[in-house]
Amino acid sequence: MRFFRLFLSIAILFFFALTTGCNSTKFMVDSMGPLMDKMNVAVNKHTDVEMVKAAMPAALIQLDGMIEASPDNTKLLVRTAEGYNGYSFVFVEGKDNERAKKLYYRSFQYALRALKQKKQFAKAFDGRIDEFKASLDVFDKEDVPALFWASSAWLSWAGLNVDEPEIFLALPKIKAMLKRCLELDETYKYGIAHAVLGVLYSSRPAAYGGKPELAKAELDRALELSNRKMLVFLFMYAKYYTYQIQDRELFVQTLNEIISAPDDLFPEMGFINAAAKIKAKKLLSNVDNIY
Repeated sequence: MRFFRLFLSIAILFFFALTTGCNSTKFMVDSMGPLMDKMNVAVNKHTDVEMVKAAMPAALIQLDGMIEASPDNTKLLVRTAEGYNGYSFVFVEGKDNERAKKLYYRSFQYALRALKQKKQFAKAFDGRIDEFKASLDVFDKEDVPALFWASSAWLSWAGLNVDEPEIFLALPKIKAMLKRCLELDETYKYGIAHAVLGVLYSSRPAAYGGKPELAKAELDRALELSNRKMLVFLFMYAKYYTYQIQDRELFVQTLNEIISAPDDLFPEMGFINAAAKIKAKKLLSNVDNIY
C-alpha cells in the first residue's frame, strides 16, 4: 500500500508539472529526488512480484517523461536505467527476448547519457580500448551507479545479440567499466558488480575463452559481500557458472538453496529475492533440457 501511495504522489506531482511552464516543470522534477528515493525503498521491500509487475510500466513511462523535462538530471537518468534494466531482467528476458533487447538498450542509453556528461569519457567512448580505459579515470565513487547500470545493461544487451560482430568490441569495454566500479566501490548494491563480472567471465566455455576460475571468484565475492542474502547472485551462479563447468549437481543444489531460503531472509531486498525464487523454480523445472 505504501508503494502505491508514493506512486500516486509522484503521478499527481508529475501531472501538475506538465500543466505549468518549462522552468517550473524542470524545477519540480529535480525536486522529486527524495520522494523517488522513498519509492525505490518501498519497491525493493515489496514481495508481491505480480503487483510490482503491474505497476512498473506506468512508472517507467513517467520516468521517461521526467527525463524529457530534465534531460541532464544524472540521478534521474541512472534511476531510469536501473528501472528498465530490472524490469527487463525480472519480467521480459526469457519470455520475449526481442523486447528485452530493446529494454536493455534503452537502459544502457540512459546510463550512458549520464556518463557522457564527462567530456573525456564521451570523446573516448567510440575510440580504442586503451583510450577508453584511460577515460574511466575521470569517474569517482559517486559515478559508480551510472557506471554499473551502463555496463550491466550493455552486457545483457550483448548476451541477447551474440551473432552481432560489434559485441566483440563491446565486451572489453564492459569489463573495464565493471572493474572500475570495483576499484571505486565494490560494495555497491551488496557487491553486484562482482556478480555481473562473474557472469561475463562465465559467458563462454573455457575452450572458447571463458574463465571459470575468475567467474567463480567474482561470484563468490558477491556472495561474501551480501552475506549470501542476495538470492539473485545465487541465481546467476547457477545459471551461468554451474552451466559453464557443466555441473548438474551444483546447479540443482544452488537453485534449491534459493527456493528454500526464508521469505524474510533480506527484507530490504524482498522484491528481487522473491523474483529470484520464481526464476529459480522455472530454471530448475528445465534441468533435463539444460543438461
